[in-house]
Amino acid sequence: MPRALIIGGSLGGLFAANLLQRAGWDVEVFEQSAEALAGRGAGIITHPDLFDALARIGIATGDGIGVDIEGRVAFGRDGAVLGTLPVRQCLTTWGRLHELLLGALPAARYHLGHACSGITQDADGVTAHFRNGASARGDLLVGADGIRSAVRAQLAPDTAPRYAGYIAWRGLADENDLTPQTHRDLFPKFAFSLAPREHMLGYPVAGFGNSTRAGERCFNFVWYRPAHAERELPDLCTDIHGRRHDMSIPPPLIRPGVIAAMRDAATDQLSPQFAEVVARTRQPFFQAIFDLESPRMHFGRIALLGDAAFVARPHVGMGVSKAAGDALALAGLLRQSDNDPARALPEYSAQRTRFGRAVIAHARELGAYLEACAAGKTAATDRHTPEAVMRDIAVTRAF
Repeated sequence: MPRALIIGGSLGGLFAANLLQRAGWDVEVFEQSAEALAGRGAGIITHPDLFDALARIGIATGDGIGVDIEGRVAFGRDGAVLGTLPVRQCLTTWGRLHELLLGALPAARYHLGHACSGITQDADGVTAHFRNGASARGDLLVGADGIRSAVRAQLAPDTAPRYAGYIAWRGLADENDLTPQTHRDLFPKFAFSLAPREHMLGYPVAGFGNSTRAGERCFNFVWYRPAHAERELPDLCTDIHGRRHDMSIPPPLIRPGVIAAMRDAATDQLSPQFAEVVARTRQPFFQAIFDLESPRMHFGRIALLGDAAFVARPHVGMGVSKAAGDALALAGLLRQSDNDPARALPEYSAQRTRFGRAVIAHARELGAYLEACAAGKTAATDRHTPEAVMRDIAVTRAF
C-alpha cells in the first residue's frame, strides 16, 4: 500500500488525507500545533468542489452542514435597504467542517505537535523531519501547511505572501444577542454595508455549538479596513503584553483599546444592523490580507495544496473550496497514474496552478478598490457599489 505524509492538519490537509485514504493510500497527518486546532469562528462560503469532496469522502451534505440562504441585501448608512439580489448559497463555519473531516479520519492517523523542520527525498521516497525529533517516510508528501508553509519555504524560498494594504476584522455574534429588528433584517441573508474606503459583509452560520438550527446560530461578519504596513499594522499586532506579532495576533491578546476603537468606528461608519453585530461579538479578531502565488505545485514526490500554494483574497470566498478542489485533483490523478507520483504530480501542478492563478487574478480585481484606497490612490468605484458587491462577491464561477 502506498504511503502519504500530509503536513498540516487544517481543512486542506484533512481533505487530502481523507480522499487519499479512500483511494487506497496509507495516510499520516502531521500538524505543528500541540493543541487541537480552533477556527476562531471563521465563516466559510461553500462552492461545488467542496461538496464534491465531502461526497467522495462519504460525509453527508444535507441538513446540518450549514445555513441555507436565498438572497442578498445591501444596507445604507441609515439602515435602509439599498438593494436585494436572489442568490442561493450554503454558509458554514471552519469549526463545523473541521469537526466532520477530522471525524472521518481514524484518530491514530492524526498527529499533533509535529512541526516540520526539513524534508529529504530520493528515487524511492520522501522523508519528513520534525522539530520534536521524529521523522516519517512515505511515497508522497503533501504540503498543506498554509500561508506560512514550512514545506514551501524549503522548496521555493523566494515565494512569499504579499500584503495587500488592508485587513479584515472578523467575528461571530450569537443570534440570540441581537435585537428583534436586527435579527429580522439579517436572517437568513447575505448582507453588505459599504463605507468610503471600507467594505463590510456578513451572513448567518452555525453557532458556537456547531448547530445550524434556528435559535442556535451565529452571524459572521467580515469587515475590510485599510491598515498601512508601517504606520498602522505594527500597532494592531502589538499585544496586551507589548509584544509585537508578525501580521496577525491571537484574538485574546488583542489590546482592549484596539477593539474599542474598532467598535466605535463601526458605530460611526456602518449601518445600524452591522454596528450592532460588531458590538455584540464576543471575541473579534483580524487577519491581514495577502496574495500568495506559487509558480508550481510539485517538487519531485512533494505536492503543495491549498493555501500553501495559492492564497486569494477572501472576496472570492474560495479558500476552502480551492483546497478541496486541489485534493480532488490530486487523488484523481494519482488513481489514474496507478499511484505513481512521478506521473501524477506534473499534471496536478499544471492543472491546479492554472486554476490558482485565475482565482488570484479575480480576487485582486475584486479587491482593487480597497487596495487603491489603502495606498492613498484614487480608486475606481464601479466595484464598490451595492449592485456590484451583491453580484460579484463570493459567488460561484468557472475559472
